[in-house]
Amino acid sequence: MKLGSLLSRRRRVERPVATYEAGIHSVARTHVGRVRSINEDRVLDRATRGLWAVADGMGGHSAGDIAAQAIVDALHRLADDPAPFDDDAVEASLLAAGRRICADATGSRVSGSTVVALHICDTVGTLFWAGDSRAYRARGGRIEQLSRDHSLVQDLIDSGALPPALAERHPQAHVITRALGATPHVAIERRTITVEPGDLFLLCSDGLTRSGGEPALAAGRPIDVIADDLLAGALAAGGPDNISLVLVSVG
Repeated sequence: MKLGSLLSRRRRVERPVATYEAGIHSVARTHVGRVRSINEDRVLDRATRGLWAVADGMGGHSAGDIAAQAIVDALHRLADDPAPFDDDAVEASLLAAGRRICADATGSRVSGSTVVALHICDTVGTLFWAGDSRAYRARGGRIEQLSRDHSLVQDLIDSGALPPALAERHPQAHVITRALGATPHVAIERRTITVEPGDLFLLCSDGLTRSGGEPALAAGRPIDVIADDLLAGALAAGGPDNISLVLVSVG
């Protein structure tokens, strides 16, 4: 969230809504939560260009929010260009933003941001992520996590050293192993998925999943209602972190 005169607006919930001509509808929410004073999350909702993202900044006051904004700004510039763009262009924009964040860091302070992005073209979707912001898909009554956290806890789970049930209570649960801008060169994980009518995608920062557990994505309800319920649930659970989400519904 911007500083100065905008401090009084930090607790406002933003409610952008967009519609894509191919029958894709999306909504976004971002909230500072109940503990933090600054919202270091940023969201991108560009359904008319088939591009969405959630960025969760790290680095504290005047660092994490700037890093997350740099990522979203880079994707906005890509979406604002009327020329067609492909998955490689999305990844290139993210990597360029990461290098810019790293180059602009001052002193010993480490600044960076996790990110999860979705690009849909026709019946194909591509996910991009670094860090522990997540992507889910609800299809046929089943909710599937499509991304895999880049975190210390996930590495421990993968190695068999930590049972998944103990992950959220681990003392280093917030330690991530990738973030754009933390170093000059960060690998972005990429996954291609199918997109079918009736699919519901969720992109979110860890402020949602750590507060509310596995998200409830019940079909047959308006996505703005689902988004409000997800946010309300995370706040009711204490809202210790910034909470951001994007829902993408395929008609």
